[in-house]
Formats: sequence, structure tokens, C-alpha cells
Amino acid sequence: QVQLVESGGGLVQAGGSLRLSCTASISRFSISRMVWYRQAPEKQRELVATITRAGSPNYADSVKDRFTISTDNSKRTVYLQMNNLKPEDTAVYYCQLDDIGGNSRWGQGTQVTVSS
Repeated sequence: QVQLVESGGGLVQAGGSLRLSCTASISRFSISRMVWYRQAPEKQRELVATITRAGSPNYADSVKDRFTISTDNSKRTVYLQMNNLKPEDTAVYYCQLDDIGGNSRWGQGTQVTVSS
């Protein structure tokens, strides 16, 4: 069974940085794309950033120029470098993997809290 293990969340002051990581227990050749979502209390889940197996990134307008999505050489770990964090970035961040068979898997989520 494919597992996604996330790490890197925490508490940071506004203007600070955090890096999230998510490692998938799956061959990189089975990965279509990896995605970071977030969900703040009483809000809908929001897509933050995506990266394809080829390395093509996309970002939500709210995080452009502040967040960077990337993968390691194995393509099985995806990172989300978050700079210049704002209180409105506070949320639980989830990693999602879409495989080439059209299936999606989710990580357990990691809390990011940005204090003002």
C-alpha cells in the first residue's frame, strides 16, 4: 500500500520560513504529479502547489513568489519551501500523490501555524 509521510510543520513568526517534505513509498515511474493542499479552520481545502513528474510547477496566486515546490533526485520526495510566511498561511498542509493509474493518495497532514 502506498504511503505518504509528511514532516516539517511547526510554529513560526510572520516573515519566517518553513520547509515541508513528503516522501512516497512508490516507484517514481508510477507518479504522475504531487500536490500540496492546505486547509484552514472552517475553510475549504485549497490547492497550494503542484509539480509534475517532469518537474513542471504551478502555484496558487496566494503563494506565488513566496513558496517553492520541488522534488529530490528520486522524485519520490516533494518539498514545499515556504518563505515570508503570513498568518493567513496557517493551516494543515496535506501532500497528495496522483499516480499514472489515476489514483490519488494523501498524507496525514502537518500543521503550520504563523503568528503575527
